[in-house]
Amino acid sequence: MSDPPAPIRARDVLWRFGPMVYVPTVLFALGEGAVIPLIPVIAAQLGADVAGAALVASALVVGQLAGNLPAGWAVARFGERVTMGVAGALAMVGVAGMIVAPVLGVFAAAVLLIGLCAAAFGLARHSFMTTRVPLSFRSRAMSLLGGTFRLGMFVGPFIAAALLAIFGDEHAAIWFFGVCLLATVLLVVFGPDPEQQFAPITARAGSDATAKKTADELDEEDTGEAITGSIRVPGSRESVFVVAWRYRAVLSRLGVAAASLAAVRSARQVVLPLWGVSIGLDAQTIALVVGISGAIDFALFYASGQVMDRFGRLWAALPAMLLMGLGFLALAFTHDLDSSAMWFAMFAAVLGVGNGLSSGILLTLGADVAPRTDPAPFLGSWRMFTDAGGAAAPLLVSGIAALSTLSVATGAVGVLGLLGAVAFVRWVPRFVPRSGRAD
Repeated sequence: MSDPPAPIRARDVLWRFGPMVYVPTVLFALGEGAVIPLIPVIAAQLGADVAGAALVASALVVGQLAGNLPAGWAVARFGERVTMGVAGALAMVGVAGMIVAPVLGVFAAAVLLIGLCAAAFGLARHSFMTTRVPLSFRSRAMSLLGGTFRLGMFVGPFIAAALLAIFGDEHAAIWFFGVCLLATVLLVVFGPDPEQQFAPITARAGSDATAKKTADELDEEDTGEAITGSIRVPGSRESVFVVAWRYRAVLSRLGVAAASLAAVRSARQVVLPLWGVSIGLDAQTIALVVGISGAIDFALFYASGQVMDRFGRLWAALPAMLLMGLGFLALAFTHDLDSSAMWFAMFAAVLGVGNGLSSGILLTLGADVAPRTDPAPFLGSWRMFTDAGGAAAPLLVSGIAALSTLSVATGAVGVLGLLGAVAFVRWVPRFVPRSGRAD
């Protein structure tokens, strides 16, 4: 008798993923993170007022939102490598447009194009990890993928600041983004092809042996309705709209819960700076508090994956939503207190912990409920839901603050977080296959 095959270890696979999967993602995120803070500045230099500069900055989010569905089609039709290569090349066109833009409209179009390409890049990586990472350590792999984006958004602004100090020109950060994109495209096109080196998990018998039940068993015992994990149609090339309609049950339930998490995350980035201004803090103090919150967030990204893999998805999702929901609610009552600055710093740290614990959750849940053989069209719809939640949050905060006060808007975000926690409790056990311990 031959010896049984050695078990697949998370450390070995994640190490092998590094050069081919995580390094291009880090490069893309570093360049994007360096450019994002300077988009409103350059827009203002081209003649935009404050509202116009904010609109141009929002073009990046609009591009990501609009790009998810066509990106899902492209990944399903042409594969991850081709999609990422083309997206990287088109993003370089967008970078060139940002550098030479003579008028505001051209600059806004270039920003929109980069958002579209970012959606394709992110979805391609999400789809790849969904089909090639065993369920037993899927959360750690997804949290590490989410951590690469966090690294870029955390370090990128510091790189932009250094470039500004050296060259004194905001366009230096855009040139840096272009260099990052060039390196990314070269790695993707000429480096080893991860799609060839890592076979899909559906082709490896026993790769999901740690799951207690198959998706079909969950389908019959827990839900009574189709969940995406039970679909096995090799080579499916259905329209993303057909796929979205087929899986409307999971998208309208678990997808909405995921969108609420994305909304609370996005609101944190808006509320904290506004709150600091509202209570009279100077820009340096606000930047310090927000930076510390971001550092706490970044430090916890891998812990989230370990918790999800060992105990289940709810053990990360629920504490994260409760911490952020209750943190926003409590912060809403501190605006007029004498120690408001102290409470601001404390609850900014709490929100950083909650956001850190949520790292990789949206990627993991999307992978959990996606079709096993052709996940890209479904993931396009899933990411559209989550990105829509993130895009709506700033509008929600600004709208409520305009009609009432910032405190009321902050409290509303807290209520949204608590409602999202209830939704996760209701829908995660219903739709998500069990791994390790049940959710």
